[in-house]
Amino acid sequence: MSALGSPTLPLVGILGGTFNPVHYGHLRSALELVERLQLAQLRLMPSAEPPHRDVPQCSAFHRAAMVEIAVAGEARLVCDARELKRAGKSYTIDSLIELRAELGSGTGLCLVMGCDAVLGITQWHRWQELLDWAHIVVIARPGWALPRSGEAAQWLHEHRVDDPQCLRQREAGCITIEELRPLAISSTEIREILAAGRSARYLLPQSVLDYIEAHTLYR
Repeated sequence: MSALGSPTLPLVGILGGTFNPVHYGHLRSALELVERLQLAQLRLMPSAEPPHRDVPQCSAFHRAAMVEIAVAGEARLVCDARELKRAGKSYTIDSLIELRAELGSGTGLCLVMGCDAVLGITQWHRWQELLDWAHIVVIARPGWALPRSGEAAQWLHEHRVDDPQCLRQREAGCITIEELRPLAISSTEIREILAAGRSARYLLPQSVLDYIEAHTLYR
């Protein structure tokens, strides 16, 4: 029970991305979110055909396989490959609707996104419906600022809550901001390092690096 006497719901998080490849920046942020929000589970969801960027040259199959390998030792992190099974663009709203049907009532769903995504949220497919199906957890990143005017700013103002525990009082509909440990690692940098024949050791799990080498990815 919460301090207000209302029942508290378990929370499941969703972190989407290309994960091209998955690295310690993704994984550390995911684990910190699990602990800070007390998530029952956080699902890393590779995008097959991201709507707002070019389709990665590395196949969705390989990217999902690397996520599976990376989270194998942490029971609270799971690879969710549902977007690989759908044809066409990978729209987040479709995944949220599917997840809500699977989870049923009585479980809160949290969609995790960065400040950069919020700045472009009005370009997302059916963006105004996202909060019908999930809460949104915005990760504040160094150098980024939230929108201060326009539709996105009004959307944030109307739905933002300061106490993350509010997410446990309903299944969807709230926005909260979280600041996590910044790790200056990028998938782009890792791809460039590998393409140049240099070592990417300690930027991502060795098991993922072994997979990349075994399948000659990013060369």
